[in-house]
Amino acid sequence: MIQNYLTIAFRSLWKNKAISVINIVGLSVGLACFALFLLDVINEYSFDRFHAKADRLFAVYEAIGEISGQPAQKMSNLPMPLGPALKADLPDVARFARLQGAGESFLLRTPNGVVEEPASFVDPAFFQMFDFPFLYGNANSALSSANNVVLSEKMAQKLFGESNPMGKILEINAAGGTQFEPFTVSSVVKDLPSNSSLQFGILMPFEKFATTERGKAAATDWAQLSMQTFVELRPGSGLANNQARMDQFFGKYYPDVEKSLRTAGLWNKPELPVTFGLLPIQSLHHDPNLGVNPSLSLILLAIGGIILLIACINFTTLSIGRSAGRAREIGVRKIVGASRGQLSRQYLVEAILLSCFSTILGIALAAMLLPVFNQLSDKQLTFDFQQFPELFGLIPGLALLVGVLAGTYPAFVLSGFSPLETLKSKLKIGGENWFTKSLVTFQFVLSVGFMACTFIMLWQMNFLRSKDLGFDQENVVVVSANGTTDPAKTLARLRQSLVNQPKIEGISGAEFSLGAGAIAGNTRFEYHGKTTDIFEHFIDAEYLSVLKLPLISGRNFDPKRIQDTVTSVILNEAAVRNFGWTNETAIGQVLTGYNVADPTRNPVVIGVVQDYHFRSLHEKLYPMLFMAHGRLPQQFFVRIAPGDPQQALSQIQAAWSKAEPVLPFRYTFLDENLQKVYVAESRMSKTIGWAGGIAVFLACLGLFGLAALSTINRTKEIGIRKVLGASVAGITALLTKDFLKLVVIAIIIASPIAYYFMQQWLTGFAYRIDLQWWMFALAGAAAVLVAFLTVGFQSVKAAIANPVESLRAE
Repeated sequence: MIQNYLTIAFRSLWKNKAISVINIVGLSVGLACFALFLLDVINEYSFDRFHAKADRLFAVYEAIGEISGQPAQKMSNLPMPLGPALKADLPDVARFARLQGAGESFLLRTPNGVVEEPASFVDPAFFQMFDFPFLYGNANSALSSANNVVLSEKMAQKLFGESNPMGKILEINAAGGTQFEPFTVSSVVKDLPSNSSLQFGILMPFEKFATTERGKAAATDWAQLSMQTFVELRPGSGLANNQARMDQFFGKYYPDVEKSLRTAGLWNKPELPVTFGLLPIQSLHHDPNLGVNPSLSLILLAIGGIILLIACINFTTLSIGRSAGRAREIGVRKIVGASRGQLSRQYLVEAILLSCFSTILGIALAAMLLPVFNQLSDKQLTFDFQQFPELFGLIPGLALLVGVLAGTYPAFVLSGFSPLETLKSKLKIGGENWFTKSLVTFQFVLSVGFMACTFIMLWQMNFLRSKDLGFDQENVVVVSANGTTDPAKTLARLRQSLVNQPKIEGISGAEFSLGAGAIAGNTRFEYHGKTTDIFEHFIDAEYLSVLKLPLISGRNFDPKRIQDTVTSVILNEAAVRNFGWTNETAIGQVLTGYNVADPTRNPVVIGVVQDYHFRSLHEKLYPMLFMAHGRLPQQFFVRIAPGDPQQALSQIQAAWSKAEPVLPFRYTFLDENLQKVYVAESRMSKTIGWAGGIAVFLACLGLFGLAALSTINRTKEIGIRKVLGASVAGITALLTKDFLKLVVIAIIIASPIAYYFMQQWLTGFAYRIDLQWWMFALAGAAAVLVAFLTVGFQSVKAAIANPVESLRAE
């Protein structure tokens, strides 16, 4: 029986080649998109499960409640003595491992010169807790000596090529500055899986960090939060669910935190305002505070599902559309004894067979598109059945599900035909029935919605790129001072070398850069009984002029005035408004309460600058306080002349080589740094754009096939109309109007839905475009045009056909 079903299915597919090709192409494209998004979700939800002890590995975090109106949060940066204290005080803790400097850059001296690479310090237990397979070396000897270094396979190839790096010397400025120490490569870890929360290229022993100035200062300092801590619990331990023991542990080392917050009236709940907690390692990646938000992957999977649904709708509508062509076959088979169940199974087998073909092609297409998807999503995904064993069951299951989903309704309809009506050719079904129209409308609701969302995202991204940030971001080179022994002296040498260069318009130093990766420090103090939060930025006197930040009132910093290096500050307009002053009355105001230890050093306002966006446009403008004293500059800003930057960069590099002959010249452009803040939104809009394009393509593919079937079913009518004098334009309009009505209905339905979702998306931006009616009208007009061209092709082809041939065919 099954063999008979398959034989008939192959014959039917071969007989209707055009429709079969449309169905296979549509399903293949839909399955390819869904497979890519499904792989992304599988990857996201498989993080860190490859560790043998994954169920006993936990990340320690500090939980902070809602204090002073600030939302509750978790912090992964913890004090250095925490790990040893956990093991000493809590018998449940079998091992601990601290990770210091995750993502921090160090200088490495290689045969090709000095380079900068991210590196971290870890405890020796790190490789006993986490299962990272070794290419060379082993877990026991990896960090056995203070001057050992462990490399990832990728980093080893980058630094030493394809040769075995074991035993080779790598010089690193582990203690900072320009002092290099020799480290011996003791192990090489195989390339880390993409679903690992812990990613590293270079690991040094934690005991080396303990010997540095920073390590010595942090060794017993419970207030310095600078490293991650992980613990391995003993089998059967319930510590992770025993918050009372964690609260007791926290209270031992922070005995005054709860009391001080309650006394100040900032906390009145029964639980502790601040405490420690344990987060399972497998939950780390998806924790909203400590990891990433998984909602994006789920949204992409939903988009993939919608695209696949559109492809399934194509199959259903085309199957119903060509049902009249199979009516005589059904009538004959019923007369010779075929039951409705047998016919249903026959058509389901056809659908599943076509789905299997499409799945094979779809997975092949997905594998071809995977590099593009990886580039778009900034991931390194692979169709690795060993890494993702779920694929063994999901792919065949997907093929079966799609076949059943797409074929059930057509099988139900076809098997229900009356044999007498089919043999008398009185059957009327196809593009005219309400269900087919509903499916076509639903397809275009999804397609128009995608188009509208894509247009709005692109407009928002263009708005972010073009919005005036309050300063001139163009033609500014940002030079990293990381690793310099005395950044202030280096800045002075650079300024002296570049002052007379025609391509250099100014140079300044500041504590942090702007844009991606920039971290602004903030402080909180009581000003006349009101808690005030304000960001701090340490700059020099040239900063305002180099960035072209307008000074609204007061004056700039003057290095010749002693008070400007001690107490003078400049505020932005947001800070002035926060304190209840005007730009003029702010001058001379003293920020009482800022320096409780020495009130004589409370800041005095000497100027007010125009508000400027030093953070993402997702956020509102925050109060900012500028100081020209305190911390050393870590970033140098160099304004260059407009035009080709190569000459200016050569001059800056030459000056840098004189000022810091050991350190490499590391630079970025300020405008590029600012745009990198919106990388996630840019990727999202591109992904939605591609999805929208594919959805429209699939909808039009189905519409094309349905229009072709409609014209075939109306061949006799078209021939008679032409004989009676109907024009080509009239027949084209007749054949296209019904389909275009469905598209217009889809636009009416899709517009408010797209408006709702885009309104929700835009609420994530403090500065955003306003949604206008014409945005949705434009998407609708594009859909009507595409649909008209698709249906019009078939309609014109039918309209210009010889009516004699049309009537003869009937």
